[in-house]
Formats: sequence, structure tokens, C-alpha cells
Amino acid sequence: QVQLVESGGGLVQPGGSLRLSCAASGSIVSINSMGWYRQAPGKLRELVATVTSGGVINYADSVKGRFTISRDNAKNAVLLQMDVLKPEDTAVYYCNLVGRAHGNILPRIYWGQGTQVTVSS
Repeated sequence: QVQLVESGGGLVQPGGSLRLSCAASGSIVSINSMGWYRQAPGKLRELVATVTSGGVINYADSVKGRFTISRDNAKNAVLLQMDVLKPEDTAVYYCNLVGRAHGNILPRIYWGQGTQVTVSS
């Protein structure tokens, strides 16, 4: 089917930057969108940013102006540049792909394993 591999998480001080990357592999026929969600302890998973195959981008209000999402269609990859990080950005970040794999008629939602981002002094 589809596998998502994330990298780039870690520990950073407030005001610092991190870059997350996610590469999709497997029997991908088409991709509707790719993006990032996050889940902090005791909270629900929430959208961070998504980008469609047509280039339409959506950001959570809390990250607008600080985070930048980009996509490499040729590599089936999505990047998240996170600047001016705040302690409240601390969470596990999950890569998300909505698309269709071989053998599936309809698109499905796929998730990566998650990568920890901790913002602390």
C-alpha cells in the first residue's frame, strides 16, 4: 500500500527552527493532498498545514506566518519549515496523505508514525 516516513523532529529552544520532511512510497496511483497534523499530550490531533496536488495550501491559524509547507510532487514528499517555534508547538507531528493506491477505488487517508517536536529552554 502506502508508507510515509517522517524525519526532522527534535528538541529546540523557543524562537528556533526545525524542518520536518515526509516521503511517501508504495503503490501510489494518485495523491489528493499531503500535510501535517500534530497531537500534544491530552489533546486531540489537529491540523497544522496541508497542500493539495494543485498547490492549494491551508494553515492552522496558530502557525500562520511561522510555518511554511512545501511539496515535491516528483518525489511524493512534503516539507514543513517551522520558524519562531513556541513551547505550545510541542507535540508529536504526523505526516498525512490523502490518495489512492493500486487496488483501491477510492482515496484513503494514510498516516506516518509521527515525530516528536519539543520546544523548551
